[in-house]
Amino acid sequence: MSEKITLAIASDLSGFPLKTAIVEYLNGRDDIEVIDFGIESPEAPKPYSIQAPKVAEAVQSGKAEKGILICGTGQGMAIVANKYKGVYACVTDSVFSGERSKIINNANVITMGGWITAPFLGVQIVEAWLSMAFTQKMEFKRDFLTEQFGIVQGIEEENFK
Repeated sequence: MSEKITLAIASDLSGFPLKTAIVEYLNGRDDIEVIDFGIESPEAPKPYSIQAPKVAEAVQSGKAEKGILICGTGQGMAIVANKYKGVYACVTDSVFSGERSKIINNANVITMGGWITAPFLGVQIVEAWLSMAFTQKMEFKRDFLTEQFGIVQGIEEENFK
């Protein structure tokens, strides 16, 4: 058996139902260790600006290898997560975008919208993202994608002083 991947997850109130379904799915996998930063219930809501840093900091510090953030649209969570050096968050609203976020952008965090994505689809998006590797299915563009990711990291170095 291979080592487990540690994955951090969090939501705000709008993302809570989708997060609940995804955590249930992830807990059923033998290859994933979940760090759930909440929210724990609709009665204890916290905004995306409080929740996103928990996952971003876990990924940035190496406590988690990957992260998932869920709010109403996924956009607020992505904006906040991308303020952390070494975090590459992409909004995903389809299986294709989930897969491509890893293949093309090497995303270590995905965000989703609880107002947009049904739980069943959310699980499929997570499956697609987790099953892909950077440049997989695009080997013909491997050099280009690797070069572009390096450029992104260079921009990051310049702007995160």
